[in-house]
Amino acid sequence: MSIKITGTGSYIPANIETNENFHNHEFLNSDGSTINAPNEVIVKKFKAITGIAERRYAKNHLNTSDLASFAAEKAIENAKINREEIDYIIVAHNYGDLRHNSIQSDTVPSIASRVKHLLQIKNPKCVGYDLLFGCPGWVEGVIQANAFIKSGIAKKCLVIGAETLSRVIDPHDRDSMIYSDGAGAVIVEATDEVGGIIAHESATYAQDEAHFIYFGETNKQEINDKRRYIKMYGRKIYEFAITNVPQAIKSCLDKSGININEVKKILIHQANEKMDEAIVKRFYELYNMQMPDGIMPMSIGKLGNSSVATVPTLYDMILKGNLENQEIKKGDILIFASVGAGMNINAIVYKH
Repeated sequence: MSIKITGTGSYIPANIETNENFHNHEFLNSDGSTINAPNEVIVKKFKAITGIAERRYAKNHLNTSDLASFAAEKAIENAKINREEIDYIIVAHNYGDLRHNSIQSDTVPSIASRVKHLLQIKNPKCVGYDLLFGCPGWVEGVIQANAFIKSGIAKKCLVIGAETLSRVIDPHDRDSMIYSDGAGAVIVEATDEVGGIIAHESATYAQDEAHFIYFGETNKQEINDKRRYIKMYGRKIYEFAITNVPQAIKSCLDKSGININEVKKILIHQANEKMDEAIVKRFYELYNMQMPDGIMPMSIGKLGNSSVATVPTLYDMILKGNLENQEIKKGDILIFASVGAGMNINAIVYKH
């Protein structure tokens, strides 16, 4: 028996927010002081560092649970399974359902329960729960699904990563340009086919790193309200990621027994193009190798950083032929990897 992803689906919101749309924003430093550069320069520098030219925002009437259910429907259809046979619905997110123009997140009932309701799954033995693990949440959900199936308590799991980060961004913070909305979903199940999940690795660094990504006040200090926004210490995250993620991926690959030359694709969380490139380059340097061309597919340029949704969306896009010059063939060795709030890191070695 192997444990494989048998179906994928994603939902990419229709609303496109281009970099030019930020030219009229009032960007401020974290202390409220004015940034000594015009917005055109700020945006151009942002594009050079992150690789992001545009991102997607959900329509006002849609919430995280809606996006999650859209991706889930596609994954169920792609896997050709009976939805009533799903044992677990695991939904990775970070902010719940945050309605447009609301200042309060809504997580009761859980997003997973809402998704089950939207999917109209009647079976009470289909258990839904939410997973809060920062950006690596979807990868961790797949790891948990693998454990459930290995233990014998489940045969089929639906794992979703969904987020509407556009509703937790500070319009006065340059970092707001990074974030986007979206959802990706997979069916994970036991199968007689060869391949599947070979090895995995997870870690949490919380001694000094726990608050590198946090919820904080707007940069515009004159505004006096109770709203909080996603904030981060970008330089600290970059240094943490390029130091710790390559070693975590190496540990996972070494545990798998797979030779690095067999790896065909590394699907890494689409956080920041420069940072992702540095991580994968350093990973190969641990084996005294150069990073091969085309090994690291990227979707961040068009889709931005949708947190838990980036890896499953990227995977689905490649499998459906929607990412130029990228393909995954049967038998290919893949690595899924992510880093994010917590600070958490994880990786999976997977045979497609």
